[in-house]
Amino acid sequence: MRRRRVPHIPQRRRIFLGCEGMSEVGYGTLLAHIARELDNVHIHIDVKVLQPGAGDARALVNRAIQIITNEEQRREPYAVKAVLLDAGNQDIMTAAATRAAQQGIDYLIWQSPDHEAVLLRHLEGCQQRRPPNSAASLAALRAEWPEYEKAMSAQRLGARITLDRIRQACGVETELRALLMNVGVL
Repeated sequence: MRRRRVPHIPQRRRIFLGCEGMSEVGYGTLLAHIARELDNVHIHIDVKVLQPGAGDARALVNRAIQIITNEEQRREPYAVKAVLLDAGNQDIMTAAATRAAQQGIDYLIWQSPDHEAVLLRHLEGCQQRRPPNSAASLAALRAEWPEYEKAMSAQRLGARITLDRIRQACGVETELRALLMNVGVL
């Protein structure tokens, strides 16, 4: 009796994606779904919410380090580690970046001024839009996407944000582009 050859399925690389809040969790989960659908991408994006962190980038990076340490003690190490954070005070951002680099976090993806502004840049014709603050970014996003609500699920986000829209946003979101290129999504 002949044995059938079982095709080799590459091991999925574990990717850590720390998220400031539930809105980012929905987006990170959408990225994970899109990555799973790509034939040549063998990754698992482990999306983790970093609360409590009260929006302080330093506290959120410290929380990410705790979660990474706990997860890597129980399972294999992450191949890539990234955190989505809202941009803010430059001194705090610098301190967070220094701490992240010391602890092996590969990417801090600064959302300027916040997550809703980044989502706005995913929408057709909105790639260059730079709202000045979070209130303006939410208003601009809702003007383009009236059904948008904070903390939308990956499924609801995916109805409007496709891989092509992610590629568009990555034209101006350099840290996001670097992460997605590293893990093979782009």
